[in-house]
Amino acid sequence: MFLPTLEKMKRFSNWYQQFVKNPTLSSQRMYIQAQELQKQVKAFEGLFIPAHVFTPFKSLYGKGVKTSLLEVFNPDLIDGVELGLSSDTSMADTIHELQPYTFLTNSDAHSLEKIGREYQKLRLEAPTFHELKLALNEFKGREVIANYGMNPLLGKYYTTICRGCHQRIEYTKICPNCGSKKVIKGVSERIKEISATQGASNRKRPPYVHQVPLEYIPGLGPKTLEKLRDVLHHDMYIIHKATYEEIKSHSQKQLAERILQLRRGELHINPGGGGTYGSVIVQKNKK
Repeated sequence: MFLPTLEKMKRFSNWYQQFVKNPTLSSQRMYIQAQELQKQVKAFEGLFIPAHVFTPFKSLYGKGVKTSLLEVFNPDLIDGVELGLSSDTSMADTIHELQPYTFLTNSDAHSLEKIGREYQKLRLEAPTFHELKLALNEFKGREVIANYGMNPLLGKYYTTICRGCHQRIEYTKICPNCGSKKVIKGVSERIKEISATQGASNRKRPPYVHQVPLEYIPGLGPKTLEKLRDVLHHDMYIIHKATYEEIKSHSQKQLAERILQLRRGELHINPGGGGTYGSVIVQKNKK
């Protein structure tokens, strides 16, 4: 949700407090119907964007009983859809009912290291709320021109995992390996389940650029990372643009090779699931 002014945000916050138990804590359950929330956001001229829509448990598609946003929201009061860490455009575009909406990729700011791991590049005339609204509607050249996000395999909920034995399995209510009922359905499997009830989207989408946050690179410690950031502008420059020589001159040859290997997609990933992030598997150098 985005609101155009601080004054309207304060008014919305005052309204919101009556529906939660503790308004000072994040991740509070709101005791109100979703469509009523949409109406209130629109009453304050805000933007309503469901976030990380495929994450298990509490997201739009996270509950197995729901296979359509029509069961939860008024589709006419949605301004965009944020995909979450365990999915990307190619996955979400298999769901036809998402065709009308611009896809956003945003990182939760739970810590400094998590800021910027997902974002989008926008074409705007000015960095304003009004221009953002125009971009979500692709009006007069304003638009999202690229999404940048983690490879979905690195997401915490990409694949189905049994929390009892920590094995990857196909979804079932009871794990065939250990008998546990703590089976968490992966986003990849959930999307296939939803798309089976619909057709695919045929909307033209901007490119989705996979990126691997620097903290995931094996062998890259905090001191070296701090040094790279000091001399090479910022993480996005290091991940996407820095040359081999630039990186090597401020770290090690092996790290420079790994960063470029990740940039080119020459990597293997141990998929995440069940609340645990995936991990990068280091490849041997090709001779």
